[in-house]
Amino acid sequence: MAGLYVHIPWCVRKCPYCDFNSHEIRNDFEESKYVDRVIADLKNELENHPLQINTVYFGGGTPSLFSPDSFYRILATLRQAQLREVTMEANPGTTEHVDFRHYRNAGITRVSLGAQSFHLDHLKALGRIHGPLEASRAIEKALTAGLDSVNVDLMYGLPNQTIDQAMEDLQTAIALGPQHISWYELTIEPNTVFAKSPPKLASTDYRAEMEEEGVRLLADNGFERYEVSAYARNDLTCEHNLNYWLFGDYFGVGAGAHGKLSTGDGILRTSKARMPKSYMQGTKGSSTMVTNEDIPVEFMMNALRLCDGVEEDLFHKQTGLPFCTIRATVERLRSWDLMQPNRLQLTPKGFQQLNGVVSEFLSTTGVGINE
Repeated sequence: MAGLYVHIPWCVRKCPYCDFNSHEIRNDFEESKYVDRVIADLKNELENHPLQINTVYFGGGTPSLFSPDSFYRILATLRQAQLREVTMEANPGTTEHVDFRHYRNAGITRVSLGAQSFHLDHLKALGRIHGPLEASRAIEKALTAGLDSVNVDLMYGLPNQTIDQAMEDLQTAIALGPQHISWYELTIEPNTVFAKSPPKLASTDYRAEMEEEGVRLLADNGFERYEVSAYARNDLTCEHNLNYWLFGDYFGVGAGAHGKLSTGDGILRTSKARMPKSYMQGTKGSSTMVTNEDIPVEFMMNALRLCDGVEEDLFHKQTGLPFCTIRATVERLRSWDLMQPNRLQLTPKGFQQLNGVVSEFLSTTGVGINE
């Protein structure tokens, strides 16, 4: 079993915080030609690795710039009866004339809307092309389209954002009634506009207090936190993302898309040509076998993001390596009260130090984040 990630690399305007492979639409935008290339790419992947695909995720960029027919054509390449979840990301600023029912009929079962905030000043600071009203309307349209689930993306720790404003964003989203909310902190990534001209952000302690209040507000309204930034009602988690966090296999097609596949020789990481024009011209990507030294940290970097963690035997099942590879590091972290006993799961204390805990698996002789 495997997931499929399809990258749609175009957007109306690139946001200053975005480090994804996205490109503003120009006159040379060729949707049909790009879909042809994606289909050929996917068929080639399936010939080389005949895995059953259960989840599909259309990410970007802004996938909602593409027509429902484009998604139908791509999904027709697969045996749709095997698909349990098909997600499409959408920008509220591109959905004014979109009928989500047409996307549902094309095979989309889940929509993820990048609202980010419901405060106009914050949306402007983030370079978003929509306003608060457009975000609310887009969410309402998606919720009445008969989809299985709707996710709302929100950010916190924004420039000049107060805790009250962050909670207002969450309350607005909750009141609209989505089944899933992704609530994550703004981070300044390299090679972005914000990296060149960093905005002034609140202190680490203030942002931590903001997160604590938000987690409590979401829980009080029936949203269970199952991953660092993911909250779901009624167990409507994102199956595709869960596969990532459980170190499952997935294909990556589209410009700049990445994949991870288990082979008889080990774990293969794939990467497609980054520039859309090169990708459409058939430029081949690259593939690299993950070294045994890197596998433990890659596994733990994903698994420990889950609030409930994973069973110990999943490490061997997904990596092919014996548990003794990481046993000493796990026991050291347990002695520091950062990991739970008998399970690869962080304690509340460890969850607050996630990055530091993961870094311990870079080597069996870590310096010790508590020392």
